[in-house]
Amino acid sequence: MKTDTLSSQVQPVIALEKVKMYYPIKSGVFSRVVSHVKAVDDVSFRIYPRETLGLVGESGCGKSSLGRSILGLERIAGGRICFDGEDISAYTQEQMRPVWKRMQMVFQDPYSSLNPRKSVENMMEEILRIHRIVPRDDIDPEIDRILGLIGLSPEVKRRFPHEFSGGQRQRISIAKAITMRPKFLICDEATSALDVSIQAQILTLFKELQTKLGLTCLFISHSLAAVKYISDRIAVMYLGKIVELAPADEIFTEPRHPYTQALLSAYPDPNPRNRGREKILLSGTVPSSANPPAGCRFHTRCPFRESRCSEEEPQASGSGHLTACHFSIRLSDWRYLQAV
Repeated sequence: MKTDTLSSQVQPVIALEKVKMYYPIKSGVFSRVVSHVKAVDDVSFRIYPRETLGLVGESGCGKSSLGRSILGLERIAGGRICFDGEDISAYTQEQMRPVWKRMQMVFQDPYSSLNPRKSVENMMEEILRIHRIVPRDDIDPEIDRILGLIGLSPEVKRRFPHEFSGGQRQRISIAKAITMRPKFLICDEATSALDVSIQAQILTLFKELQTKLGLTCLFISHSLAAVKYISDRIAVMYLGKIVELAPADEIFTEPRHPYTQALLSAYPDPNPRNRGREKILLSGTVPSSANPPAGCRFHTRCPFRESRCSEEEPQASGSGHLTACHFSIRLSDWRYLQAV
């Protein structure tokens, strides 16, 4: 799905409004809360039906915490999360149970998400039986159908997780997720633990499943190559904030935030014509989420910072291409300005 096909009348599958996730820092004999790690701070975006939103950023920027908060695995400190127009922000685990049938998650480590004492057949049968997804007589054919969707032979269903390779285990994790027939799927670094060739196969599988099953996806990754291949739109996250959100092709051809430009300058472009392009080297280290800098959170490392950046926090602006920067312009324009 392309952004320009979206209408203001289309209800988003997922809508986040100023979501915050703070983790307490305790100290002293009585473990008093002395501060908070602001893992996610005022994050807002929407994901529309059959769309894949890629969420990319450095390790520790809050990507996985955001994904877990959407699924209700962790409580948010503020803001709203709506799923299919339903506010699920304050739902208890009991209230989330029927919601979990419609949204699922594929985790980074497939082995830890599979029960080592159960065969593939046992795990999938349990899901189908408990949630009454199909009649009892249809359970075996349904298991075979799902295994076919993920590219595995029905003969493997009697095997246990330790008998599979890493890529096969990830396929089984995906099978478990789609057994629930969800509408929304969160992929949390689902390919980062796999070999490059296997990553490509799993990414292709995700695209095929999205087409066949009509899935809406949030694809969380630190790999620019992965999000470029699978995403319709990409959100770039830095220190708990979304700094840029735009259609995938625009992120790669016209990045407007200095952080996005720095990320892309390090991206290994396979086009030989671009191999001599200028690299943007960031100075310093990523500040602590427990004590983020005032103003723009990126200003301590930004090569284009001005005094305003350390005093005033920029608000995301733009039509279709949102950028949280006081001076968001094209990289080519920055180079021109630096030259003159």
